[in-house]
Amino acid sequence: MSAQAEVGIVMGSDSDLPVMAEAGAALERFGVAYEAVIASAHRHPEMVARYARGAAEAGLKVIIAGAGGAAHLPGVIASLTALPVIGVPVSTPHLGGVDSLLAIVQMPRGVPVATMAVNGAFNAGLMAVQILALENRGLQEQLVRYRREMAAQIEEKDERLRRVGFHRYKAGDRVLHPGEERPPD
Repeated sequence: MSAQAEVGIVMGSDSDLPVMAEAGAALERFGVAYEAVIASAHRHPEMVARYARGAAEAGLKVIIAGAGGAAHLPGVIASLTALPVIGVPVSTPHLGGVDSLLAIVQMPRGVPVATMAVNGAFNAGLMAVQILALENRGLQEQLVRYRREMAAQIEEKDERLRRVGFHRYKAGDRVLHPGEERPPD
């Protein structure tokens, strides 16, 4: 993005990009400028240290860090900056992200990382927006509108379900019988 980044999105590998791109999508939804960086806590710790130590001076206000496996990146960054760090555990093929979740959520006292769900990068972006909204009335108003839009969508879905019934809800006009699979969305 071209504006001064307020949020840094850091990932340990380009394999994390499909998940971490969701954080960018959330920030874009609210017009928040961000930068995205690949920096590995294990394969290039000096780069991570430079980034974390210089983040506030560079104008960042929040860092979102995602990593899979050992997932030390969010904690390492949190240990090197006073900025809020939001950790995103990225799913791994071996343990489904539980390893990443536990590595990020179990930070020692004094070095907090706000931990999202496994692959919860969109919510990490929303959390960053909420943090920025503490000092930005425009973002606060956007968040209120966003929540109202979500509530309206739920009301519409509930009304449709009540109108067409359980078996027709996802099947369109065709009735699904017990045991019959729904067509793909």
